[in-house]
Amino acid sequence: MNMNRLISIQNLSFGYGRELVLNDVSLDIYEGDYIGIVGPNGSGKSTLIKLILNILKPSQGSIEILGKGIDAFNDWGHIGYVRQKATSFNPSFPATVEEIVAANLYSRIGLFKPIKKKHWEKVYEVLSVVNMETYGKKLIGNLSGGQQQKVFIARALVNSPKLLFLDEPTVGIDLESQREFYGLMEKLNRELHITIIMVSHDIGVITEKVNRIACMGDGRLICHQNSSRLGISDILKEVYGDRMNLLIHDH
Repeated sequence: MNMNRLISIQNLSFGYGRELVLNDVSLDIYEGDYIGIVGPNGSGKSTLIKLILNILKPSQGSIEILGKGIDAFNDWGHIGYVRQKATSFNPSFPATVEEIVAANLYSRIGLFKPIKKKHWEKVYEVLSVVNMETYGKKLIGNLSGGQQQKVFIARALVNSPKLLFLDEPTVGIDLESQREFYGLMEKLNRELHITIIMVSHDIGVITEKVNRIACMGDGRLICHQNSSRLGISDILKEVYGDRMNLLIHDH
């Protein structure tokens, strides 16, 4: 086994009822990857993430994380996850930014144990990474969508993950916040050496940012090195066929 392979997915299938969403899908994720997962609605992008995170169970196939089968893997602190529409919650929710981030530490320190100074230092360390360290005492509901997204990224980072999964992270945030977001992802990947796997509908943008792109459609997954823009267009057309121009136009 390649020592730098963090996740190995082999012959994975999954369906809701009788309808197969994923059919015999395989994918290896290596240390340092920045992978974009793209495809039409219903192609299984979010489903694939949930299978890797053990939220859903495959009907067949295997998943290994850090060299362990997914059912034996228990070191989930190494896995960060920003779920789809993480910022969709009641704006009057009475939690501060620092509390939102610190809550992700309870699996490590124990639910009813006090948060110590070293833990608060870690909270503000990751808030600094996302340029939100001055917002620690602010209520999460009083922040903009882009600011809230940064907080939830910090929450995912507080356990020092090796891998970070993000599911449609730019939905609902403005263009300037999206620009900042992609700059932050580049920083996490290149400077902090976090492996990133991102589901995105921003086909045009994501193909300019990632080193590998996984195209999903019709139950299949095709993953290629992102060596050239022209090559990626060809790959996307291979998966989506005549729908490709419509997808690019819409997004």
